[in-house]
Amino acid sequence: MGAYEINDQLLTNEEKKELTINKDQQTISRKKEVFRKFISNPIAVLGAVTLLLIIIFSLIGESLTSFTASEQVKEATNLPPSSEHWFGTDDLGRDIWARTWAGGKISLTVGLVAAALDIGLGVLIGGFSGYVRGRNRLGTLIDEWIIRGIEVLYGIPYLLIVILLLIVMKPGLFTIIIALALTGWIGMARLIRAQVLSLKQREFVIAAERLGTPHMKIIYGHLIPNLTGIIIVNLSFTIPAAIFSESFLSFIGLGVQSPAASWGTMTNDALGTLLSGEWWQLFFPAIMIALIMFAFNAIGDGLQDAIDPKIVKRNRKEKKHGANLIFRKRNVGR
Repeated sequence: MGAYEINDQLLTNEEKKELTINKDQQTISRKKEVFRKFISNPIAVLGAVTLLLIIIFSLIGESLTSFTASEQVKEATNLPPSSEHWFGTDDLGRDIWARTWAGGKISLTVGLVAAALDIGLGVLIGGFSGYVRGRNRLGTLIDEWIIRGIEVLYGIPYLLIVILLLIVMKPGLFTIIIALALTGWIGMARLIRAQVLSLKQREFVIAAERLGTPHMKIIYGHLIPNLTGIIIVNLSFTIPAAIFSESFLSFIGLGVQSPAASWGTMTNDALGTLLSGEWWQLFFPAIMIALIMFAFNAIGDGLQDAIDPKIVKRNRKEKKHGANLIFRKRNVGR
């Protein structure tokens, strides 16, 4: 791919057109191969189907019942699942089916928006840091400043950042997204920086620089396309992390506030019902958190296996090596 773009300046229009067609065909073939590998992974397909169902019901689930997420019916408190209330009701008479899917909207919104901000900031900052390093003294100095800043932020727990934000902002969806965005991009930035530093040493990038190709074209025409797989895979893992963080913050009272429905707030509200036997109040929001985590992680593993199987093989070897070390230590201990 890089060779085609580098030699564009030395080719005729017909040759450029032919090379562009060949490059597009290679891209299409590559996408088909990734898709084929992905659908051949049953766990990844199950995760994709699970995620699709959760998204669909989060969008239309509340409209399938005659109750709303915030509606309270005093005569229908703590009712078990039935034909009228499919997931039962809570201690305020609110329909858990409606609240579960209303909470799904919030969780998916937080996950998608926070993950998009994390990936965007990570790619922007990490890519810039890696690209300017070594170009001149100023570029290296800028990279070192960015790395030092990342190290400082990496050592600050995101829960502390949330608490500091709550001093000046009200608890809510926007506060959670800002808090997650301020801390979530760090890992992505470090990964992208390392990848850019490696790609800069590749022949097609060096050749492009020697031909006087503009820096922006090198970044968006050579570096970013080679990072697409890594970005997609990390996005599939960043979204569930953000969803779990939102659920945890709402659970401890720092996130979405009642009466708004959130899987975290629903879980918190249901803690008092464990001893009284109303299991359904805790079961349904908890199982939704578990399902959404499984779905995204299964999809992420499937994408990673399909896009870059070398990473999967290396991880498996590392896990196997680690397991062998543990086994040997146990035997020595005996």
